[in-house]
Amino acid sequence: MTQTLLGILASGLILAGALLCLIGAIGLVRLPDCYSRMHSASKAGSLGAALVLVGVAAASSGEMALEAVFAVLVLLATAPLAAHAVSRSAHRAGHKPKSGPLGDALADHQAGRSTPPATGD
Repeated sequence: MTQTLLGILASGLILAGALLCLIGAIGLVRLPDCYSRMHSASKAGSLGAALVLVGVAAASSGEMALEAVFAVLVLLATAPLAAHAVSRSAHRAGHKPKSGPLGDALADHQAGRSTPPATGD
C-alpha cells in the first residue's frame, strides 16, 4: 500500500515537473525579449527541475533522497542569481527591454532619475 502510494506521488511529481519544464521551453520560443525569456527559463525551468528531483527522491524510496535534496537546494540557490547576473549584463550590453507602462527602472536609476513607486493597480 505504501509503495503504491509513493509510486503514484513520485509519478505525479515527475509529470508536474516535466510539464513546468515544457512551459518554460515554450516561453523561450514565444516571449518577446531576452528578459522575458530568461524569466521563463529560470523560474519555470528551476521549479520543474526541482519537482523532478523531488519525484526521483520519492521514487527511490529514500536511497537517493539526500542527493536529490542537495541538488534541489543548489538549483534553487543558483538559478535566480545566474538569471539576474545575465540580465544585468544584457542590459549593460545595450539590450533594452520591451517595457510597459512602468518603464525601465534600471535605466532610470543609472541615469540618476528617481522613479515613482509602483502602485498596486
